[in-house]
Amino acid sequence: MALPGPDGTPLHRKLSSELRAQILGRALAPGAHVPTEAELQERYGVSRSVVRQALAALEQEGLVERRRGRGTTVRERGELHRLVQRVPGLSTQVEDGGVHVGTRVLELCTEPVSEATSVLGSGQVLRMRRLRSAGGEPLAAIETWLPAEFGELTADELTDTSLHATIRRRFGTRVVAGKRQVRAVGADSETAELLQVPVGAPVLLLEGTSTDEAARPVEVFRTWHRADRVVFDINVIREPDAAANLADTFTGLRAQTAPTGPHGAAPDGGSGTSAGLRARLDALGREMLDLARQLEHDEGDPHR
Repeated sequence: MALPGPDGTPLHRKLSSELRAQILGRALAPGAHVPTEAELQERYGVSRSVVRQALAALEQEGLVERRRGRGTTVRERGELHRLVQRVPGLSTQVEDGGVHVGTRVLELCTEPVSEATSVLGSGQVLRMRRLRSAGGEPLAAIETWLPAEFGELTADELTDTSLHATIRRRFGTRVVAGKRQVRAVGADSETAELLQVPVGAPVLLLEGTSTDEAARPVEVFRTWHRADRVVFDINVIREPDAAANLADTFTGLRAQTAPTGPHGAAPDGGSGTSAGLRARLDALGREMLDLARQLEHDEGDPHR
């Protein structure tokens, strides 16, 4: 099997990249045995020294463990989970699970013009860069923009704490909603250095905006997470039944046209008009319900 990678790349780096991809992609799960040196030599057509260099690099990164008599196994990483749809950030969610997260402020300054100014509706914005870590190991690098009204924030206030909790305490601003996007990207040289991963290693980029109780944008951010340590969880639910929704809708419409006077007559004497409208709604409702059931049947038919 030919090793991937550009021409000129040392063979041991090609092999370590291939094995790293298998570990991060769970083809080699935590606790699993990595193929023996002899098996790797035969599979990839490389020398023993190349195999040993590649495994040594992976051991230094903390991805594998090598023990005499046990061979090489994929290291248990202790993954940290984050629900993407929750407003609280990484530090709050992870600490709720009993793991302490440290936050270091790398940069804090104002910018007169930024890609975030139009989103935040502020002629000047506060830009910050932070690094979150757990157990002495970096987890995520964060770049954030806030409206100028938060310009009094200091690095000390934002060290080892939640940004959302801080702006709520200082300014009474509560973050309640937002929009998020997740994509997989390769770590550039700066991100790789901060997260202590190889350049080009896969990282999970979460970016978006956050809004307050008045639906006003108060935050624009980008967060690069180590893909070998942080896992994004997403809760899913079944979509509401189309026919049931239509039935509820027409039940509500019928209720709005129901007579409210004595003996079923409309108070204004318009019972005939009301009855006629209800009859038309009944007929339309039956047609729409039939159509919804037909659509559901068609969606479930694999031959269509």
